[in-house]
Amino acid sequence: MAKGRPGATRKKKGPTTGTGGHGRKALEGKGPTPKAEDRVYHKAHRAKELAERSAAKRTGQPGRLAAGRGGGTGRSKGAEEMVTGRNSVVEALRAGVPAKALYVAVRIEMDDRVREAMKLAAEAGIPLMESQKPELDRMTDDAIHQGLALQVPPYSYPDAFELAEETCEKWRKGHIANAPLFVALDGITDPRNLGAIIRSVSAFSGNGVIVPERRSVGMTASAWKTSAGAAVRVPVAKAPNLNTVLRQMKELGIFVLGLDGDGDVSLPGLALATEPVCLVVGSEGKGLSRLTRELCDQIVSIPIDSDMESLNAGMAVAISLYEVSTRRAAAEAK
Repeated sequence: MAKGRPGATRKKKGPTTGTGGHGRKALEGKGPTPKAEDRVYHKAHRAKELAERSAAKRTGQPGRLAAGRGGGTGRSKGAEEMVTGRNSVVEALRAGVPAKALYVAVRIEMDDRVREAMKLAAEAGIPLMESQKPELDRMTDDAIHQGLALQVPPYSYPDAFELAEETCEKWRKGHIANAPLFVALDGITDPRNLGAIIRSVSAFSGNGVIVPERRSVGMTASAWKTSAGAAVRVPVAKAPNLNTVLRQMKELGIFVLGLDGDGDVSLPGLALATEPVCLVVGSEGKGLSRLTRELCDQIVSIPIDSDMESLNAGMAVAISLYEVSTRRAAAEAK
């Protein structure tokens, strides 16, 4: 048998013990390296997050917060909102806005507003949560919170048609004295207008406010605050399609009256005021949409000075509700 080269080793015949493929898998790796902006610990991720917040503020939409190492999550549609700033928090608590928690910054500089906010929260049974400033910044999307933030839970909207149907049934059975009275909003997006309208509906014995599901204002923290607590008494119902709900209300015997500057009926001559009524108000700029206008039984105008082009939605509704209330009271007195 010939000898092999010095130092050479002879291969054994037959199977040998291998790595089981582990070496090959190690070479393949764990996939492509994530982009820097997708790695939560990288400064590029923070820059992307801040850019998204800035873009969201410019478009008026809530910003998205990516979950980071601290486990934070952003607010999505229908999630809790935060009332921020000392004056705003105190006003919201005074108005009885429902809240889940009052967040107070660690080592906050105490003043009368902070003391009152803490006192009102304690009296209402609202938990007090102490938070570091960075955490408050994150929860409020970097709003100016002054060390105070009130967490408001999402509003539970009843169905618009069901609310109208139940109200009509109660009226027919004599459980409520006044004929059903609703206000529907067509294209209104300012929460302060909604809050003011809720307040007026409450003041003049209305039964509810109806808002469309899309392209419309909802019950935000600002709307709660502007309503001055009236939102606790007046339901705000959602209509998947406003025109469909208005048709259904007409079938229930509710007259649909649109408020517009060039109406065919003047508000002081509103004969239908004593009947079940739904007042529909549009935005100050666009007014009532064409389809909604066509559905109205009457278009009602409010006489105003010719130098004044129009009234904002909240004021128009308040004046109209006052007139309806006055005419109903006069009819009862006869």
